[in-house]
Amino acid sequence: FFTCEESVCKLKVLHREPCSVLCDCCIKSPEGFLSNCCTVAQNLEKGLEMRKWVLSGILASEETYLSHLEALLLPMKPLKAAATTSQPVLTSQQIETIFFKVPELYEIHKEFYDGLFPRVQQWSHQQRVGDLFQKLASQLGVYRAFVDNYEVAMETAEKCCQANAQFAEISEGLHLGTFFFMFLLWFFFTALLYKPVDRVTRSTLVLHDLLKHTPVSHPDHPLLQDALRISQNFLSSINEEITPRRQSMTVKKGEHRQLLKDSFMVELVEGARKLRHVFLFTDLFLCAKLKKQIGGKSQKYDCKWYIPLTDLSFQMVDESEAVPNIPLVPDEELDAMKIKISQIKNDIQREKRANKGSKVIERLKKKLSEQESLLLLMSPSMAFRVHNRNGKSYTFLISSDYERAEWRENIREQQKKCDFSLTSVELQMLTNSCVKLQTVHNIPLTINKEDDESPGLYGFLNVIVHSAAGFKQSSNLYCTLEVDSFGYFVNKAKTRVYRDTTEPNWNEEFEIELEGSQTLRILCYEKCYNKMKLTKEDGESTDRIMGKGQIQLDPQTLQDKDWQRTVISMNGVEVKLSVKFTSREFSLKRMPSRKQTGVFGVKIAIVTKRERSKVPYIVRQCVEEIERRGMEEVGIYRVSGVATDIQALKAAFDVNNKDVSVMMSEMDVNAIAGTLKLYFRELPEPLFTDELYPNFAEGIALSDPVAKESCMLNLLLSLPEPNLVTFLFLLDHLKRVAERESINKMSLHNLATVFGPTLLRPSEKDSKIPANPTQPITMTDSWSLEVMSQVKLEM
Repeated sequence: FFTCEESVCKLKVLHREPCSVLCDCCIKSPEGFLSNCCTVAQNLEKGLEMRKWVLSGILASEETYLSHLEALLLPMKPLKAAATTSQPVLTSQQIETIFFKVPELYEIHKEFYDGLFPRVQQWSHQQRVGDLFQKLASQLGVYRAFVDNYEVAMETAEKCCQANAQFAEISEGLHLGTFFFMFLLWFFFTALLYKPVDRVTRSTLVLHDLLKHTPVSHPDHPLLQDALRISQNFLSSINEEITPRRQSMTVKKGEHRQLLKDSFMVELVEGARKLRHVFLFTDLFLCAKLKKQIGGKSQKYDCKWYIPLTDLSFQMVDESEAVPNIPLVPDEELDAMKIKISQIKNDIQREKRANKGSKVIERLKKKLSEQESLLLLMSPSMAFRVHNRNGKSYTFLISSDYERAEWRENIREQQKKCDFSLTSVELQMLTNSCVKLQTVHNIPLTINKEDDESPGLYGFLNVIVHSAAGFKQSSNLYCTLEVDSFGYFVNKAKTRVYRDTTEPNWNEEFEIELEGSQTLRILCYEKCYNKMKLTKEDGESTDRIMGKGQIQLDPQTLQDKDWQRTVISMNGVEVKLSVKFTSREFSLKRMPSRKQTGVFGVKIAIVTKRERSKVPYIVRQCVEEIERRGMEEVGIYRVSGVATDIQALKAAFDVNNKDVSVMMSEMDVNAIAGTLKLYFRELPEPLFTDELYPNFAEGIALSDPVAKESCMLNLLLSLPEPNLVTFLFLLDHLKRVAERESINKMSLHNLATVFGPTLLRPSEKDSKIPANPTQPITMTDSWSLEVMSQVKLEM
């Protein structure tokens, strides 16, 4: 008996609940029992205090809501007065329809507010408020009637918003402009129509919070539970009706202008990048700017431009129109932003562990938000252009061909069935309704994520693209892979082209670095070798997308380190994949080879001594082949090679296969570059050695440039001869690669980013890597940039 009771007691202590009896563990440790009781009492006191703050918040929002209802009731008096004249603006029936149940809603919430306010003012832990919430919940029938009246009220309000000279008299009496009065009536049915429903939603959330901080023994607990049950049932009953209405707005012909898709995008305006919120409706494409919030005011949008879908084209109307140049941000600037973001995230975690003040953390979060916003603004470089057949063209910059294709598909599909008419007043109404209609509420920044939201995966994802089936005619087919990183998607890998087939069997494996990634996307293209048949969009010729799909990278599923097979369906096509994840912590470990007869995982001094050479044969062979045919390959060393080819080359070099040069000549040059990177990554100690690793770290930290230069050169000269000669041989090669930067897009900075961790990262026993490596860019990356830059200056 005591054993069972003791277990129960321990569980209760973990959950901060008092023991119901003096069990064995409490008798054995009375000090612990008293401590637990104190902890329970403190938590109970804190919870009861939280009830007051929750209720203070609902009081403040109730005041705002009542002011909205008062504003809605303001036009009723002059409209009713006009209804009794010989020339009424609206009939009594129309007035009743437009303002249906608004007075009743006002009275309900006024009574609720008047009852709650004095109780919060005279607060005590035994204060009861459950009866007020229970009564409020019992009156939800008024909300039901309000919502059911929506369609008729909307039609009546639109008639009211049409040009009507009689509004002038009412407007003068209210000291309001005619347009403003019309707009006020419309605003009621767009911005405020769902405020009653939002009130129920908010009250339901508040009930959750109150219950969370209300002890079961408190008299309020059963009343709040009952109010919560009623509210949840009400929300469930109207949810199916409300959802389509929130996404639509009635147009003249009685149809609905429905929001199909919206997203944040970067627009290129006279060479400058501007953040926009783009909305695709059933009949138009609207580009808006979110206005800055001042003094706690609600969000508002400013319409920058719109194109009716009937006039929208993805091809230039005037071929003589110049395609605007896209100002590309240098990779080194983007990498510097990523380094800052990673460092700030580390600082935030450190401050949280140290329990520092919230002001310090808030200041760091503001800096993080600024850096992430800047990165999202500057990183996209893929053009998405839309043209108005009757006027101007517009250019957006996005990072993913997947997203560009999705937007085009949605627009083209809707163009088949849309009609268009829009007055200036309706445009103003539509723009203001975007606040309610939007489905994407936040820019993808860390600060906009919940604390318990997954940070994504950090490490390496091995992906095997097996095959595809379902194509209706033979084509030249290839796939690309995208993953999200720092809030946007980037292209990471590309299969070879499988020619003239309906069932391609690529069976290619890729290793993709993940940087907080949560989604893997795959796009399947038809490669067109006939330039006359190429699709021409955005001012350039492109291969045709045959299908696209994506899978979520679930940490729980991928943590077991086994291959996971999956099938992605896309437009009738099925692509078979296998994925395997290796965490960053595990992937950063250097694993010495048990076989000393090979070259991978064997110390460089042993290999050069065995080969009687100053530079390992594998390094010389790979460099020679890359310089023969890979110097103008876009993204050389950055684009992933096929993993199966890399493993085949690794095996051939390890057994000293004499046909290795023939194998290399038949392989994709990115696989050869990947083999060279893998060789340096698998060295049992880095090329810069474990011994000198701390010295390089200290040398980089020197502020005096002359001292830094001298220190770096002395450290390089301190390397063992095979390490130094191999490094200089590699550096000389990388300099020649960087000289072709205009073609291969690989600057010395880009090359340093790729090779830095590989050359500097210490072996496991001397590793300075933190225990929780969730940051994609480690300090060694920034060190490597300075090392390479410093050496470049001296060579």
